Amino acid sequence: MNEPSPRLTADVVICAYSDLRWHQLCQAVESVQVQTIRPRQILLCIDHNDELADHCLERWPEFGQVAQPHVKVLRNRYAGRLGSARNTAAEHVSADIIAFLDDDARAEATWLEELLRVYEGDAGAVAVGGAPQPLFETARPVWFPEEFQWVFGCHYVGLPERRSPTEHLIGASMSVRAEALRRLNGFQSDNHDDMDLSHRVAATYGRASVIYEPRARVTHFVTAQRVTWDYFWRRCYSVNRGKVRAFRDMGHAGNITAELAFARRMAGSVLRRAARGSRGDRAALRQAGAIVVGLGLAGLGHARGRMDLVMGKAPESLTRGLQSGSSSTGSPETACKA
Repeated sequence: MNEPSPRLTADVVICAYSDLRWHQLCQAVESVQVQTIRPRQILLCIDHNDELADHCLERWPEFGQVAQPHVKVLRNRYAGRLGSARNTAAEHVSADIIAFLDDDARAEATWLEELLRVYEGDAGAVAVGGAPQPLFETARPVWFPEEFQWVFGCHYVGLPERRSPTEHLIGASMSVRAEALRRLNGFQSDNHDDMDLSHRVAATYGRASVIYEPRARVTHFVTAQRVTWDYFWRRCYSVNRGKVRAFRDMGHAGNITAELAFARRMAGSVLRRAARGSRGDRAALRQAGAIVVGLGLAGLGHARGRMDLVMGKAPESLTRGLQSGSSSTGSPETACKA
């Protein structure tokens, strides 16, 4: 009789940079500690904030923690930001799967179980993401279209509603096979690390290897500032400006297929809202206007990003992968250097 294959193991990585999110960070950690499938460890990597790192070490000391699994506090040892913090944590992973949760997100109890179920049922799954649902600090403005919830890192209209391959995972709730991340030499982007991972996994292992599983749910805290018009237009412009350099750095893995498909879908969204507006739905008209402006700003951002490349003004990513020779057995002393 064949022995049943052992269940995959997972480590959970949470990266943090701001003291202002302390309450959310504690909730994120606690949500991981009550998962229906317990991870081996929680790796909490602090991104260039020594005061926050010290606070975390007081809350989760190396010895004496009661709650399981224990939290291992690290400091980002690279010059880059989020992508580098995730690389630092990845060097301490000993499990099969690395799951990433944002410091202002709270995982539902079955989050990790749902992610692992995809890998266990599909040997071709290499990176799997879940659905971050918004938890608003204030009411959503009536003009804000749900198709643009990507500006604050949440599930948006247009993403699959059932398990499906996808172009881009959302960094607030995603995972990857540890062996694959090492083969890809870790994250290579400071601010587009989720997109960078999605594209390079798809280019190496095939498009069907990147999977979105909406049942792996987390709630992602959305501050009042993130639903303002100022934040909306700035994100539409700046994100797409920065993507140009990120795509260039990916080499053959970089493409704008997902962005073009999104733009085509938005044409239909605008028409449907315009039709509702003609019947007196003023909120639908305002949302249609926001979609048009958002797409226009995204296009302008892309054009400016291309100009930056031509003129040599596009900033280089400070996140450049895992250090040569790094492994899951790296010493805490090395990884905790600022």
